[in-house]
Amino acid sequence: MTIKEILDPKAVKVDLEAMDKKGVLGELVDVLTEVHGTADKKTILRTLMDRENLGSTGIGQGIAIPHGKTESAKNLIAVFGISKKGVNFDALDGEPVYVFFLLLAPKEAAGPHLKALARISRLLRDSYFCKQLRAAKTAQQVHDMLLAEEEKLY
Repeated sequence: MTIKEILDPKAVKVDLEAMDKKGVLGELVDVLTEVHGTADKKTILRTLMDRENLGSTGIGQGIAIPHGKTESAKNLIAVFGISKKGVNFDALDGEPVYVFFLLLAPKEAAGPHLKALARISRLLRDSYFCKQLRAAKTAQQVHDMLLAEEEKLY
């Protein structure tokens, strides 16, 4: 599994507007359903919020990797978003989150889901790289940067 396989360039949003967790997840789900044609927004949002209620997916250093498994997903899919203002996402370090990498997997895809989470975590662990992502002006620029960084790592 590579980022190129799960993240469509159209599934990148560089100007998230929401200022809270549910709002950001809603925006990301809107992008996901628009790009992938997944119709059940309410179920997907509920799946993500249920996961957040178990513990925040805000991993610190301005990054969150919201994720979940649902029958609404036919395969592993992702959405990437950037908030210029930062969002209170209950991150582990208590700091605002600027970079969001949402991952959605089919219910039966536990192995690929975990591998994708590990790959995304590794990709975003470089704070300099995340600053560069935050400064990007276009979705295509962000997508290209993610693919280039992944290629360097793997």
